[in-house]
Amino acid sequence: MTQSQSKPFDTLIKNAKVFNRGEQPVIEDVAVANGHIITRGKDLDATQASRVIDAQDLWLMPGLFDIHTHYDLELELAPGLPESTRHGTTSVVIANCSLGLAFGAQRDGTNDPIVSCYARVENIPKHVLRHCADKISWSSPGDYLDHLEQLNLGPNVVALFPHSMLRIEKMGFENSITRDPTSYELKAMKESLREGLQLGYAGLSTDALPFHYLAAQPHCEKTIPTQFSKFSELKALAGVVRERGALWQATPPKDSVIGTLKTFLLTSGRLYGKPLRTTVVAALDIANNWRLARLAKILSRLLNSWLVKGDFHMQALGAPFKTWADGAVTPLAEEIPELRRLNETDLEDREGRRAILDDPNYAKSFKAMWMNGKNGWTLARLKRKFNLEDYAFNRTLADMQLERCPQTSWEGMDFQAVLDRVNEIKSGQYPPNMQESELQTVQKEFAWIEDEGDFMLQMLRSFDKDLTWSTITANRDLETVRELLMNPFLLPGFNDSGAHLTNMAFYDVNLRSLKLASQGGDRDVSYMVKRLTKDAADLFGVEGGTIDQGDVADLVLINPKTLAEYNGEASTKRIYRKEFSHEQLVNRSNGVVELVMIGGQSAWENDQFNADLGQKPMGRLLRAVNSAR
Repeated sequence: MTQSQSKPFDTLIKNAKVFNRGEQPVIEDVAVANGHIITRGKDLDATQASRVIDAQDLWLMPGLFDIHTHYDLELELAPGLPESTRHGTTSVVIANCSLGLAFGAQRDGTNDPIVSCYARVENIPKHVLRHCADKISWSSPGDYLDHLEQLNLGPNVVALFPHSMLRIEKMGFENSITRDPTSYELKAMKESLREGLQLGYAGLSTDALPFHYLAAQPHCEKTIPTQFSKFSELKALAGVVRERGALWQATPPKDSVIGTLKTFLLTSGRLYGKPLRTTVVAALDIANNWRLARLAKILSRLLNSWLVKGDFHMQALGAPFKTWADGAVTPLAEEIPELRRLNETDLEDREGRRAILDDPNYAKSFKAMWMNGKNGWTLARLKRKFNLEDYAFNRTLADMQLERCPQTSWEGMDFQAVLDRVNEIKSGQYPPNMQESELQTVQKEFAWIEDEGDFMLQMLRSFDKDLTWSTITANRDLETVRELLMNPFLLPGFNDSGAHLTNMAFYDVNLRSLKLASQGGDRDVSYMVKRLTKDAADLFGVEGGTIDQGDVADLVLINPKTLAEYNGEASTKRIYRKEFSHEQLVNRSNGVVELVMIGGQSAWENDQFNADLGQKPMGRLLRAVNSAR
């Protein structure tokens, strides 16, 4: 790089392989000035630039979109969003799954909706949520967008209109989780949504996953407000979204094929006059049920066919779906009643969980759940044998990797190996590397166990959240993952960035998607770049996703050689985030992304953040252009 002053170009990127709009890549120079792309071409004059970047053998592309995040809270604490920025993300979509801050804190003196709605659904500690809620100074959707425009944004932000918070606002918290809206309340919801879309919200977000529960007593056995809406309410709100040409983000009612089809037929232009742009979580290859990935592809093809005339985009994850658990605390545990009961306690309430685990009736129920389908020739056994189980939660001990444990000699082993070791010690066959503390632990706490159900119960009793383990419940076969990503009816997404602080780490998945696409050469890379940039921008109705002359300079430089060698599965690490006063699982892709430019400013370069990231504005609020059409 060379530096000089008072030149027509602020930055000149030389000799890059440019990917844009899905077109054949070209070797070009790209010049940036005043935050925009001034020109592109061959052999641009380097003497006209204040700074020159030699991008020989590098890929240059528009900044990447992350279309499914829960960054609503982190934006209030760390608006630079460093854990996404470093991986080439320059635009994020917030307020997914019906949760957001459009109406402010919405506290009513008894209920604290942000804490209650986010704590279990997104596995964010309550003290983090309260800290964010305490800072909120707005109370209307318009004021919230104005607030976002005042933040020192790193990536650009696209906001959805959150249905749970809309219900709370127009019905009150208690009513939002106990009854249907009155005709007056529904009319008020429709009018509020219509105004929000006119202001620039990209669309409406709803949620129907049956394991998204509230986190405050006495409501811990209830799901979040959006799930109390009946089809007639969804249809009415979807009508407003359709009217304004906006987007609907949804999740399926997992346990009802008929309910899923009926709900998602709202996308149909044939049934409702014109198509409703719809994006849905998520197309995953579930290990316990091989049918679901196939159903996702069939459903997407059907809903986009001439028969239905829909505009339907199911989100695919470009990585193995690996989740971590701290004891029983993991998002997938919420789908099983026995594990959900443990999640109903506060994260810090170790004594409360121990009291549950020590209850003989609970222990009996837990063991029955854990052993269901593992013995005999019952229907549950047949479902398990043929990978047709009802739960995504993985109960196979050999698939559960123990990563942290007070009994350190067990770290790095899978749970089956630990159980085998415990049984050896119980029988007097002491392993040569056995520690005295291990012998005492087994004799004192595990001597009573008879099977793996007892073993799991005791592991949770003994170690609670000090026990950290991981498992891959979906997307184990990368060939299948690539097939899903490249499917034209699906869309790369579902990274869940900003949520599940110690349960997931998919901040780098856009890069992993590019790596999988690169197996097919430049043509497939170009296709994937378009999917991660222009197609995402078009779906949400916002500007961005291209690097044409005059465009805002949101750019990413990627080293394809380093990307080819990148091991995403080995990239995850646990760090302490001072903004949260809490640990977080993150990814590290150093050497892959050489430059991230947002609004013409360098945000990440040479494996370092610009000191201005999060301290001065770089990105901007991307208001959707929603108009009746």
